[in-house]
Amino acid sequence: MLATQVAANDAIDRKAIAGMLVRLFDHWKLSTEEQLDALGFATSNRAVLARYRRGEPISGSRDTLERAGHLLGIHKNLRLLFPQNRDLAYAWIKTRNLAFDNRTPIEVIREFGFAGLLMVLAYLDRARGQ
Repeated sequence: MLATQVAANDAIDRKAIAGMLVRLFDHWKLSTEEQLDALGFATSNRAVLARYRRGEPISGSRDTLERAGHLLGIHKNLRLLFPQNRDLAYAWIKTRNLAFDNRTPIEVIREFGFAGLLMVLAYLDRARGQ
């Protein structure tokens, strides 16, 4: 995980991670509230997203870095599962799924928080045969 990497190597580029997340959230077409929930921030904390969009580095907290790592892991799995269909890979996060009781993956993440991120990532890992 990213947090483990931070402990082992302080050279992690938190600014690059923030940029990747901003682009990912745009591709996924997540609302501001969905973005904040995915990162574990209060939905009233819109300023944090504005800072990331201005190019400021992501928080160095373990929770935020782990969430970022899981979100990027979800994205990686989707790109590997749907290499010829980026539209599907980007739309998947907001598509109802029977495996999640007909909820969307982002709804699972919002409802269950960090555990929801792990549920979605584990589902995709299994789909890839990991």
